[in-house]
Amino acid sequence: MRHIIFVCHGNICRSVAAEFIAKQLLKEKNNQQITVISRATSREEIGNDIYPPMKKALLRRGIEFSTHQAKQITQDDYEWADEIYYMDQNNLKYLSYLLDNHKKIIYPISKFTLDINGIDDPWYTGEYDIVINELIECVNSILEN
Repeated sequence: MRHIIFVCHGNICRSVAAEFIAKQLLKEKNNQQITVISRATSREEIGNDIYPPMKKALLRRGIEFSTHQAKQITQDDYEWADEIYYMDQNNLKYLSYLLDNHKKIIYPISKFTLDINGIDDPWYTGEYDIVINELIECVNSILEN
């Protein structure tokens, strides 16, 4: 079994979208060998659901999701994971504060893509549909490797 965590700042936009994109792709491929969760680097949004504009963007792309409660990543999550994928350099910086031995399984979400270099936070840019498209490409490449 392979365990993957997607991480962003608040766990209400990018990382949770990546989680549900991955779950849908895995369901379509009938792949039960990969488990996916998402987490935050901050405590700001703990307990909150997916941000409404992100829900709308997911719906526009036909990505199924369920009720969500944002959670901050813990050392236990790190110990459980085989791979952790972060969205931007700020996420990496905060992961280094939160986790012991943080470097051995932590990668940029765009690790296997050529034309994407990090995922901008749509909370600030308003570009939810662009983020969904980038996440689909990145998540697909992660699941194929």
